[in-house]
Amino acid sequence: MTKEEIIAQFALDKKPREIRQMGEGFINDTFLVLVEGQDEPEYLLQRKNHIVFPNVPAMMDNIDKVSRHIAKKVSDPLRECMNVIPTRDGALYFKDDQGLYWAVCLFIKNSTTFDRADSPELARMGGEGLATFHRLVSDYTEPVTAIIEGFHNIRWRFQQWDESLRRDAAGRVKDVQEEIGWIESRRSEMLAFWEKYEKGEFPVRVTHNDTKISNFLFDKTDGHQLCAIDLDTMMNLTLLCDIGDALRSYTNTGAEDDPDLSKVEMSREMYDAYVGGYLSIMGEYLTPEEKKYIPFSGMYITYEQVLRFLMDYIDGDKYYKIKYPEHNLVRTRAQYKLLTSMERQLK
Repeated sequence: MTKEEIIAQFALDKKPREIRQMGEGFINDTFLVLVEGQDEPEYLLQRKNHIVFPNVPAMMDNIDKVSRHIAKKVSDPLRECMNVIPTRDGALYFKDDQGLYWAVCLFIKNSTTFDRADSPELARMGGEGLATFHRLVSDYTEPVTAIIEGFHNIRWRFQQWDESLRRDAAGRVKDVQEEIGWIESRRSEMLAFWEKYEKGEFPVRVTHNDTKISNFLFDKTDGHQLCAIDLDTMMNLTLLCDIGDALRSYTNTGAEDDPDLSKVEMSREMYDAYVGGYLSIMGEYLTPEEKKYIPFSGMYITYEQVLRFLMDYIDGDKYYKIKYPEHNLVRTRAQYKLLTSMERQLK
């Protein structure tokens, strides 16, 4: 089916005149839908990746229900939350004749995003953005369907890790003994953190799970934060996973796969700016235990990423796309350098 035939399946208020591709998505394919009489897009059409997200119907149900909850709490629901457009049959997605899943939402006008946070000011804005999302869903009590199995569950990751070492699919275990030691020396510490969640010491909350700054919209005119977007990975977890994921990306002075480890450190200035922005909005909603573990959250998520990159290298590079044979090992070492910098500054 053509994109024009696909968009015609949705209950649009205005007639489409042009469909343009928006960027090059790593997971989903996104298109801008322009309508007659307007130069700015009116809708976003998106092909949802059903390989990465096997349960697209549940994912769309999550997005629609949480967005409707947020819409009741904001002053401008057309700009401060996502608005899912159903099909003409009332479904939240359309499955085409090739078995591909498509969804449509309103385009939020006069908005902008940032590719990365390169200043403390942007880091603070990112912290405020995540906190605003967490605050708006803090009273959402309906269960959110888990879209990705075992997400941030380090106990489950260790089961994968142990099997990976046993299997040694690419014959690389003998060459990464030092790196394996990095993982094993912190196993008990990471499990202790996850056990606190399992025992209920951290509340179960709605989490975003992809907290980079590009997933938050800001007003193009005055720069104020509008809303969180890309809600595909929402689920129920501890919000410390969201904070830790943000700290891993916002505070790194180098690249995630930087071969020059001298460039990789945790910027304390960026850390303080992000956490300060987050707590300025969400501080009163956190438990004392959650506040206490904010510094460790960054170490936990960074450690998890060290483990996943190294495990993929040991497995023969089956999960992450690589640009050269040692890419996953370079990623492992860069993330480990970030982890040790966090440990040095935050413990």
